[in-house]
Amino acid sequence: MADTSDFRNGMVIELDGTLFSITYFQHVKPGKGGAFVRTKLKDVMSGAVLDKTFRAGEKVREVRLVRRPIQYSYTDGQLYYFMDMETYEMIPLSADAIGQEQLLYLQENMVCEGLTRDDQVLSVELPQFVELEVVETEPGVKGDTAQGGTKPARLSTGATVQVPLFVEQGETIRVDRTIQKYLERVT
Repeated sequence: MADTSDFRNGMVIELDGTLFSITYFQHVKPGKGGAFVRTKLKDVMSGAVLDKTFRAGEKVREVRLVRRPIQYSYTDGQLYYFMDMETYEMIPLSADAIGQEQLLYLQENMVCEGLTRDDQVLSVELPQFVELEVVETEPGVKGDTAQGGTKPARLSTGATVQVPLFVEQGETIRVDRTIQKYLERVT
């Protein structure tokens, strides 16, 4: 058990049988009344964000999640199969455990982090930066803009990001998947 004075970003707690990660917390001591802690909690499984206020000193159940490397292998249409890099066993996960926004960047043989509790993988976290091939984009016309311009590009996984006009079809680019933004070309 932990109390509100132990809160820190990234800490995982259990509320009503659901695991939440603390993404933000603030201790508040108003002039009148008791102190409290305002938090933003992210559901570990679904990624939904919840705002919750705790009384100062309130007890919560802290959960220790272990991060371990897992590698994406394939999908059968409903489940996504990952290989545990330590035990080499296959781990089937649903799309909800991965998250819809992360599925846009998932590619075969990608090494991810699996959040595990009692040797059961609860969710998957992809690397922040991914390298993907541009499979479709319009040709950039020289002199199109006075400043740097952008155009949409569809990537090999199906995701679409805005890229500079000089990026062409068939090139490999690095993307920050957390903000869905082009970073640079990969040579």
